[in-house]
Parts: sequence; structure tokens; C-alpha cells
Amino acid sequence: MEKWFIQTKKADFHQLGKKYGIDPVIARIIRNRDIVHEDEIDMFLNGTLNNLHSPWLMKDMEKAVKIISEKIEQNKKIRVIGDYDIDGVNATYILLKGLSRCGAIVDTDIPDRMKDGYGINESLIDSAIEAQIDLIITCDNGIAAINQIAYAKQKGITVIITDHHDIPYEEIEGIRKEIYPMADAIINPKQSECHYPFDRICGAVVALKLVQALFEVYQIPEKEWHPLIENAAMATVGDVMDLVNENRIIVKEGLKRISKTSNKGLSSLLSLNGLEGDISSYHIGFVIGPCINAGGRLDTAKRALELLSSESIEEAGRLAGDLKSLNDSRKELTLKGLEEALHIIETTNLKNDKVLIVYLPDCHESLAGIIAGRIRENYNKPVIVFTDAHECAKGSGRSIEAYNMFEELSKFKDLFLKFGGHPMAAGLSLPKENIDLLREKLNQETTLTKEDFVAKILIDVPMPIHYITEQLVKQLEILEPFGKANEKPTFAEKNLKIITARILGKNQNVLKLLIQNEVGCKMDAMFFGNIEQFNSFLTLKYGEAELNKMYAGKENQIRLSITYYPSINEYNGNKSIQVIIKNYN
Repeated sequence: MEKWFIQTKKADFHQLGKKYGIDPVIARIIRNRDIVHEDEIDMFLNGTLNNLHSPWLMKDMEKAVKIISEKIEQNKKIRVIGDYDIDGVNATYILLKGLSRCGAIVDTDIPDRMKDGYGINESLIDSAIEAQIDLIITCDNGIAAINQIAYAKQKGITVIITDHHDIPYEEIEGIRKEIYPMADAIINPKQSECHYPFDRICGAVVALKLVQALFEVYQIPEKEWHPLIENAAMATVGDVMDLVNENRIIVKEGLKRISKTSNKGLSSLLSLNGLEGDISSYHIGFVIGPCINAGGRLDTAKRALELLSSESIEEAGRLAGDLKSLNDSRKELTLKGLEEALHIIETTNLKNDKVLIVYLPDCHESLAGIIAGRIRENYNKPVIVFTDAHECAKGSGRSIEAYNMFEELSKFKDLFLKFGGHPMAAGLSLPKENIDLLREKLNQETTLTKEDFVAKILIDVPMPIHYITEQLVKQLEILEPFGKANEKPTFAEKNLKIITARILGKNQNVLKLLIQNEVGCKMDAMFFGNIEQFNSFLTLKYGEAELNKMYAGKENQIRLSITYYPSINEYNGNKSIQVIIKNYN
């Protein structure tokens, strides 16, 4: 179930279009992204690396650079401890390359998802002590590791935390107090005392900022950290950060670099997946990112780090092949787990819950987050999927806009063994006997209403298809890269007639329609969604006879309202405008 809403944010779109040399439609879309002030619009349209915020604005940046510089001068051993996802792997790589360039004696460690769980732990610290490590730098983790950092400090290790996750807190009599680990320096833009102007960056960007500051101190030319922008861009897209402000600049610049990367491992992975030419955020999010994540899910994330660090084409090719094979296995296991989860929900009273807690004891724990995300898409409800782990259950949650999962779970921290996350996602472990108790408490305490579960489709511009021109489609490219907080624009038109329809593709999974609007404009429309559901919708509304007429290309009574995105279809050297249907009613 979904509701369509037209965004009605006001501005003088014609004036803005004139000023910036863009179509008023483009100006309206930019305003719909809450980009209002002229400096923001200019940065959105024309931002370059020169517009990135200074790393020195981050709390403890000077302190961290001073500590690292001293350790380098003293020839002390440094270890970077990362995380096993695309953000953590790229953050680890960025720090490894940056610190090495500054002359550091540096190595890395990444926790094993199954054995270690998320983030730094006592086992990793003991391993560092055994290797005579003097300084540990965390990346994409550490901010919630209160006890673990205390243990490292007791053992005489210097610790710098670089992270981007929310700060843990306790609430006493309505007063919230942030809880920080006893690290020697903490670089995290979410700290209340940090005055960095943009706190929605990923762990790899925080790592890049540290490298940027170190290079300034060591007088290493700027251009030498620029290749690491492609790693920060991959992490930003893969960790689903908002593609606004400096994230937009980093991803825009990073995607350009990735398409002609000199990194042998990344180049091999692109080639193996048939990606040539321009690379988009879609390719990172749905092709490259899952391959990098597959190592940490089903084997070890160190394999992905090895790929990025490959010096030979042969090694890069082998590692890329391994990661692609792991990702193919991951897809099969995910589908199996999702089918089991949906069966459990539909055949029990779970489907009546507002917060879905699903226990899949035999599912690989690394797939819980992906499956939770798919279930959320299906029901538009917050979801936590639990799997069996060593002597406990591990859960991964995915939320909806109306439900701050981090805040809600924080109310019941006493039930957990470990916990951390964001408003839209969380990871936790707890005793198995607490799963049902958590389900009960979350559903008792929630203020979610039925309205919150209705998917809201926001229409940027209700635009008749005859307004679409090749020039407008081309201009839409200036809004790229698309992603969270800068979604691909949504256009809409009502009461479209369907002249004819054909099902195409080797797997009969593409629907091609010829549509016509009320002024007589005809255009091809492609639909890549569930064709069976589409046909059922039309049959229910107009009857099977009308559906059959539509597929036969005969006059019919069917009228369709659609949301769409325009594109150019090129075939045998000929270009034509078509629309891609996103939603229909």
C-alpha cells in the first residue's frame, strides 16, 4: 500500500533556472532536496574538492596528528583495526596507505564477523600486544567500545578512535549523558563538542580527513591523497550515506576516478563484473559493493583489503574472482533466508506486529541485515532478524523513517550483550531467551501507527510526457550522483492510455508499453517490476477482457497513472525518448 504526494516546496524556479542556466524543472528538483541558499545551490551544482571542509575542524584532529607524528618519529608500531564491511575495509585501506606514505611502521587487522563480532575486542587487543603494537587506530568502529578501549589502556596501548557511528549515551531522569571510551583521541563528527560542519560522513571519509591532515603536516602534496577519494566514494555509497554537501563532491569525484582507476584490484573487480566506461552510484551499491562485502560476510574481509592492496594483476584477478564467487553464493543464501522469513511472518501472528522480530537460527549471521532490509521493503515496517551465534543470538535491524531504531533499542540496553547503530539500522547480540522479551517490549512501547507503514511516494514534478526533451534528459545528469537524500527524481502523469503492451526479455521479466497522454503524445514506457502483480492490478480494476485487448494492441478502456523517470533509448544509431515506470495506480 502506498500514497502519492506532490512536493510543494516554493521558490522562483524560473529565476533560479535563468541564474544557473538550468531548466526550471531542474531548479524545482534541487529545491525539493532542501537545497535553498545560493551557496548551497552553487556547491550542489559546481562543488569541487576545494569546497571540502577542513579536517582541522574536527575535534581531536590536532591531538591525533600529534600522537601519530610522535609514534612515527619514535619508530613505534601502529596497527589499524577496521571493520568487515565496505566502509570499514576502505577506511582501513585509506589509513594503511596514508600512514605508510608518512613513514609509519603500520599494519592492519579486521575482526572476523563470526569469531570476533563487530569492532575492536580484547582478542584483537591481545594480538596487538603480542605484536608489540604501541598505537591502535580504529576506523569505522570504536566509539561504543567502552570496556575494550579501557582494557587496551590498562595494557599500556595508546588508542585513537576514528568513527562515525552515534555516540552511546545513558539517560537519567530525562537528562541524556554521552558516554565516551577512554581513548587518547576521538575523531568522530557526531561528538556534541565537535564543530565540524557536516556530521553525515562515513568511516572512510573520517579516515580520509585524518590522512589529509597528516599529509599537510608532513608537507606531502595534496594530489597524493586524491587517489584515495575513490575509496571514500565507494564507502559513502556502500554505507548509504546522504549524497549531499561534501559527500556529493566526494562521490562525484570518486566515480570519475573509479572509471579509470589505477588500483589493480578494483580494476579487476570492475572488469570481472563487465563494468566498462562510466561508473555510477548504482554500480557501486549493487555490483561492486556487494562483492567487497561478500568477503566479510562469508569468509574474511581481509580478502577485500588484500584485493585493494594488490600489486600484481594476477593476484588481483584471483582475489576478484574469489569475491565474485562468494557474492554469488551470498545471493543464493539470502534468497533462501528471505523465503523462510516471509513464510514465518505470514503463517504466524508476527504479521500483526508493528516492529517485526524474526528469528532464523540456521541462517548465516552475516546475511541477517540484508534479509532484514528485504523484509522491510516488503512490509514497510522496522525489522530485526536474529540468527544463532556462539552462545547467544545476533541481530541486525533495518528501520523506516518514522522509527529511530537506535533510540528505541537504547531503551532496553539491559537486555543486550552488545549494541550499536544508527536511526535507520542497528546491530546487537543478546541471550536467545531475550528475543521474545525484546519483541514484546518493542511492540508494547512503540508509538507507530498504521499511517507510518504506508509507503510515501514523493513526486518531484507532475510533468506531462510531452514536456520531456532530449535536452531535459541530458540536464537531469547534472543532478547525479543519485542516492540517499538525493534520490533519482520522480515525475508523474495521470490518465495515460495504453495503446499496446509486450512482455520482453529472455526471462520474460520486462514489460514494454506504448502510452499516450490526453494531448495525443505517444511514448514507449518500460517497466522492470513484478509483471504478474501489474497484470493482477489491471485485471482487478478493468477486467481480464480489457487486459487481453491491451496485449493484443486493440482499443481498450485501461487508463494508468504512473510515476516515472525519463531516459534516452539508443538502438541501431537511432535515439528516442522513453520513460521508466517506477509506480503505477
